[in-house]
Amino acid sequence: MIAITGATGKLGQLVIEFLAQKIPAKHIVALVRDLDKGKALTNLGITVRQADYDKPHTLDAALAGVEKLLLISGNQIGSRTPQHKAVIDAAVKNQVRLIAYTSILNVDNSPLELAKEHKETEAYLRASGVAYSMLRNGWYNENYTDLVPVFTANNAITSIAPQAQINSAARADYALAAATVLSSSGHDNSVYELAGDNAFTIEGLAQAVSKHTQVEVKAKFVSEEEYLAYLVALGVPAAFAALLVDAEAQAQQGYLATQSNALSQLIGRPTTTVAQSLAKS
Repeated sequence: MIAITGATGKLGQLVIEFLAQKIPAKHIVALVRDLDKGKALTNLGITVRQADYDKPHTLDAALAGVEKLLLISGNQIGSRTPQHKAVIDAAVKNQVRLIAYTSILNVDNSPLELAKEHKETEAYLRASGVAYSMLRNGWYNENYTDLVPVFTANNAITSIAPQAQINSAARADYALAAATVLSSSGHDNSVYELAGDNAFTIEGLAQAVSKHTQVEVKAKFVSEEEYLAYLVALGVPAAFAALLVDAEAQAQQGYLATQSNALSQLIGRPTTTVAQSLAKS
């Protein structure tokens, strides 16, 4: 049995979709916080179990009989380390053989505030004694393509990182990589730096958006203070906006870039470019 946490989230749904193409649905366990949201998966022949990161007593039963587990990192920043530890503890108790964990690109030396909990989780997972596969995901194309209406409304992509090289890929690329690791052998105690094959700059992104929308969009570079105010004005909570400012500042220093082609190797094809994601959006 292969289990996926956060199975009704955007990444989790895609992982299950790809996994169901590789193994029988009866061997897939979707772990969800709300059982009602998992009904559609049940109709596909997938086992749905309740698993709430904040309710450790739900995790033991959820992982019974599971051989491999995909631990998709939680979205409650600041609370993720104890949540992840609870899942790992339950996996150890249930003798899960392998845990794949969705970490962050370049986590070993990443100064990103967002990387801290990933570092802590990876360390705890390594110390657990369970075989692991660290899926260190880079940025998603969707981080940008979902904001196209904002870009076109402002005729600008606001940023603080004119020199940033960003190796992003489509969410589906990362999902397919996870499904591949879970459904094949040879991934025990592995570390994969996963990101797009080719990097882009904010200037290049603006050009791609302009071409796709036929609306002139230019890169607009501002100070960190101005960028924070811009994000808050868009409705981003201040604490999360600060994390995004930090991430963009570190992108300027190269921490969202990589020379690794592990993602395209795992999925067996080139990664999806931002332009391709724009065409699909």
